[in-house]
Amino acid sequence: MTRIALATSNFHPDLTEDDVPVLEALRKHDGVEAVAAIWDDPDVDWSSFDLVVLRSTWDYSSRREEFLAWAKSVPRLVNPAGLVEWNTDKSYLRELADASLPTIPTIWLDPARNLSSRAVHTRMPAHGDFVIKPTVSRGSRDTGRYEAGEAHSRGLAIRHAVELLKDERHVMVQPYLTQVDTEGESVLVYIDGEFSHSVRKGAMLQGPFRGMAGLYKQEEISDREATDAERAVADRVVAHAREVLHRVSDEQELLYARVDLVPGNDGEPVVIEFEVAEPSLFLAFKPGAAEKLAEAILARLA
Repeated sequence: MTRIALATSNFHPDLTEDDVPVLEALRKHDGVEAVAAIWDDPDVDWSSFDLVVLRSTWDYSSRREEFLAWAKSVPRLVNPAGLVEWNTDKSYLRELADASLPTIPTIWLDPARNLSSRAVHTRMPAHGDFVIKPTVSRGSRDTGRYEAGEAHSRGLAIRHAVELLKDERHVMVQPYLTQVDTEGESVLVYIDGEFSHSVRKGAMLQGPFRGMAGLYKQEEISDREATDAERAVADRVVAHAREVLHRVSDEQELLYARVDLVPGNDGEPVVIEFEVAEPSLFLAFKPGAAEKLAEAILARLA
């Protein structure tokens, strides 16, 4: 009997609606036992599985070091632990930018520099809306949108950044690309290294971060066909990630990858996020995608 675990969290102990069809597709194969397992459950023997697939482990951001230690302890994990370590800190965007991939211009704030409120203030954009977020976070957690020219909003932004830095968290400051309010984000999904499908994700940020529930909009997902320009950028990002994969592991191909793009000020797509750790893959938007992912998982056992 071949045993496969889809790793999840207490947020979704029985997997998300998106991942349940993958589990069902795996179970249709003779000799395969596929289960959902919570990554930090002390009663799970990870060595008993022939393969562990990272899925909705979405509570890692507040204890990333513990999560990475777990990932490195799993005998057979995909995507592998080295790639997960690279991808769960958004400083990977610096590497993408250094590789001449189009990304949002970013100011990086390091807690080790002990920046004062005034020093943080001088690093904020002088015009337009901008976004502050920690480099390690999940979704829009601890992320805020601010207006540079409005004194109260700018004050909240400074306080937000300073509080993150005091918590020893690295901080990103980026211009807010207002095109996302009307056009949303284009999400391109790759399975086993090949483009599978794309969706549109609506804008999430509504205003300044104040630590209150209900700050962000409900995620709105709809079908969208990727443009040739979006495919070209996403293909380059995945090719770069493949180089990182070969650098950190013996795996030959990415099991899955997701590239999130937004229109830049010139209308051309830029990378806002890239995920190869535990992204939602929106499999329901592509008939047969869950089965394709299941086949790719099984191929790694061949």
